[in-house]
Amino acid sequence: MAKVLMIEDDRELADLLVLYLSKFNMSVKNFEIPSKALEELERDPKQFDLVILDLSLPEIDGIEVCKKIAREYDIPIIISSARSDDTDKIIALEIGADDYLAKPYNPRELVARIQAVLRRRREKPRSKVITCGKIELDEEGYTVKKAGKILNLTSAEFEILSMLIKNRGRVLSRDYILDNTVNIGYDSIDRTVDVIVGRIRKKIEDDPKNPKYIISVRGIGYKFECEE
Repeated sequence: MAKVLMIEDDRELADLLVLYLSKFNMSVKNFEIPSKALEELERDPKQFDLVILDLSLPEIDGIEVCKKIAREYDIPIIISSARSDDTDKIIALEIGADDYLAKPYNPRELVARIQAVLRRRREKPRSKVITCGKIELDEEGYTVKKAGKILNLTSAEFEILSMLIKNRGRVLSRDYILDNTVNIGYDSIDRTVDVIVGRIRKKIEDDPKNPKYIISVRGIGYKFECEE
């Protein structure tokens, strides 16, 4: 059973989602106050498989909550928010959210997105460890190391980096990346890919503004080069 931490101050919606997700073998613990949810997560972070986070919350803005969870815990985050502005979506993805679902939405779509994120986390591909320069990607162990140090990547970041490394030297368009990923939302735009690539660069590049690994190809997309 998937165990979900939800932070949602709309009690009526929270009750509906708790009941609905239970039909898909998901146990949901909701908190209306974000500080209480963070206390619970700090007490035992391994008790949850995923976080569903609203942005318009009392006490602490959801963006700050997302930033804290992404920075301190290795747990996927799905934003569920009525704030549908592209700026909010881009900021949420930049700071570590794995997906963004704008309200109102069909609860079945939320189920599909949760399943996609968790499936990617639990899958164990047969591929061996791939090494490019200082970067080492282990699909089976679901880890990325730089110079032997494990990097903390979100599901979407790991998926895109894995795709780029396995296609190293080949230019991948933004459309190709969107069409061949499961951890980026169905309604995502080209800008979403740029945001996630920007996050990956900050984690793997010595100088993100002058990348040696992930190279931009103007008007098309990106390619991965192995640093010798």
